[in-house]
Amino acid sequence: MTAASKTLDVSIMGREYRVTCPPDQEKELLEAVVYLDRKMREIRDQGKVVGVERIAVMAALNIAHELLVIRGGGAFDIAGFKRRIETMQAAIDGALYDQEQRA
Repeated sequence: MTAASKTLDVSIMGREYRVTCPPDQEKELLEAVVYLDRKMREIRDQGKVVGVERIAVMAALNIAHELLVIRGGGAFDIAGFKRRIETMQAAIDGALYDQEQRA
């Protein structure tokens, strides 16, 4: 942390995190925290994804998708991206299942 950085305590889905950012980016960071929290809660409330880690990955993928659509002016293969998300979700499920079996 540099002298110009500010430490903030934020809450995402009821979990506390300590993050640092430049003072001039505090507002944007707090907006990002609210946005991420909302996206993760939406995914959790749909009931299709269980576990904070999985919810976080799905939220990250959804936010990345939104960013790519904005950057590409909407000329993005949404169906292909959804297939990729489903494939990644299956891979995550398989890896977590394997990990649970070894525990």
